[in-house]
Amino acid sequence: MDKARLEKYRQRLEQERSDLTALLSRTEEAGRFADGPSPEDMAEKAANSYTKEFLFHQSDNERTHLNLVQKALERLREGDFGSCQDCGESIDRKRLDAVPWALFCRSCQEKAESSPGNDLQ
Repeated sequence: MDKARLEKYRQRLEQERSDLTALLSRTEEAGRFADGPSPEDMAEKAANSYTKEFLFHQSDNERTHLNLVQKALERLREGDFGSCQDCGESIDRKRLDAVPWALFCRSCQEKAESSPGNDLQ
């Protein structure tokens, strides 16, 4: 892969990391706000509980995405970016353009998704 394309992916991944870090910060702040004084009303308690659970799940997804982005940046630095982490073949350029933090080529991704209980992270 040429240096210009690698630089494009690096810039996109760094922007994604910055965006996710800011989003995580806002989500954590919202979670702290939802953790405020306990309301007296049962409906409010239920709504607060739902909000906290929703924010926790959202934060978990954001952390997983951030981890994938950081691993992609590491692969860029190590010169292993764009190689499938399963078979070692090159990941298609269109796939990397769409998802530069992709770990697998299309066929290995499909194989992993069709295997029950397979964790793709």
